[in-house]
Amino acid sequence: MRESSPNHRSSAIPRSDTNDSSWRNELRGAYRDVDALLDDLGLTQADLPEPIDPKSSFAFLVPRAFVSRMKPGDPGDPLLMQVLPLLRERDDDARLTGDPLEESSFVHGPLISKYQGRVLVVATGACMVNCRYCFRRSFPYSNHVASPEALEAGLAALVEHSPLEEVILSGGDPWVLDDSRLAELVEVVERVAAPRSVRFHTRVPIVLPSRVTDALLEVLSGSRCGVVVVVHVNHANEIDDDVMAALARLKPACRALLNQSVLLRGVNDSAAALMALSWRLHEAGVQPYYLHLTDPVEGSGHFQVDAERGRDVIAEMARQMPGYLVPRLVREDPGAESKTPL
Repeated sequence: MRESSPNHRSSAIPRSDTNDSSWRNELRGAYRDVDALLDDLGLTQADLPEPIDPKSSFAFLVPRAFVSRMKPGDPGDPLLMQVLPLLRERDDDARLTGDPLEESSFVHGPLISKYQGRVLVVATGACMVNCRYCFRRSFPYSNHVASPEALEAGLAALVEHSPLEEVILSGGDPWVLDDSRLAELVEVVERVAAPRSVRFHTRVPIVLPSRVTDALLEVLSGSRCGVVVVVHVNHANEIDDDVMAALARLKPACRALLNQSVLLRGVNDSAAALMALSWRLHEAGVQPYYLHLTDPVEGSGHFQVDAERGRDVIAEMARQMPGYLVPRLVREDPGAESKTPL
């Protein structure tokens, strides 16, 4: 999603392997035009409560598999709201910045090293969907995406001073990569860092479940480290039968299958919406993990929910649900040694 310029995602699709043509073809058929998407949902721009930005620098990209779960004729559909490039993203807001977590202070080549014993690998700048609240929507990916050589050098320099317990492959979304490139990066991580855990942060099984192929499962199950997969679901409607099947295929290949959500105004900022999500995740065999306050990134002002509202929602969930289905409400503060629980 971000390969055409140093600072913004593009819709470029990386080279494909011969055994993954199905999901690659699906990705090529993704929506890249807002009006085409609206037309297929029986909507026009006039039906929307706010105008679209026709010249957004943050590209519009949504797979058809994800769109198939949107309700036709509903301009307020919670899945649609996550992907529409609204003109409101241009609003000036002193609270919002292009680097809300000040990651530029922690980036070393393809590595982001913020927390002791852990490091994040920028595996790619591409994603399969452009979520409008993305905190890395302005990240300079072209300068930091991992090649096997750069990854090896960066990890070697880190472990020379302190062992790594966990390496996190993120981006972008690492599962946009070919299976062969993904396996190559995992091999470097295992050989150089030998962590206890390799964690993947991915939205791919949700937005394009056909990507969970036998070849991908072989990469995960073949790892010598404990594999943890953290998916990203914000609303129960994102999990249809195809997603359920993809998540079921993933479970035997990983030690833990978790979910993180972002608290988004107008999408899931109610106890009812989040309780429905937790129960749906439970049915899918996925453990609710984090509920993040929206990071204050430029363009996300219309999604922001304050911490007090977040606490009220979590408290209501705790009153009505088993504790293991209540995610931890957190905020990420620049320079903090861990996420801040709220």
